[in-house]
Amino acid sequence: MAGLRPTRQRLALAQLLFAQGDRHVTAEALHGEAETRGVRVSLATVYNTMHQFTQAGLLRELTVDGSRTYFDTNTGNHHHFYCEDDGSLMDIDGGNIEVAGLPQPPQGSAVDRVDVIVRLKRQS
Repeated sequence: MAGLRPTRQRLALAQLLFAQGDRHVTAEALHGEAETRGVRVSLATVYNTMHQFTQAGLLRELTVDGSRTYFDTNTGNHHHFYCEDDGSLMDIDGGNIEVAGLPQPPQGSAVDRVDVIVRLKRQS
């Protein structure tokens, strides 16, 4: 229904991504899961597939910092806690955060969504 051809590799990656409910995963982590389960797929194919799933609306891409990108299976309205100590992401319900004072978007464009990432550090 997403308009993607159901190749063996896409189906295997989709099973790994969506069988466990909502989750946040990097391409590297999904590639490792695939290898562990005996799914033969290159890291480049994992990246390509995840970007295709994102373009089709099946995943949401989150760039937490310049070096780490997560893919989120929950595409609904929500935000995230990011634990800087271990790199984990946790959902925050979209209705629990209000954002005020957004700038006016440039002419001919509209705000699509606002992503809030609250960074956490464990207290010592």
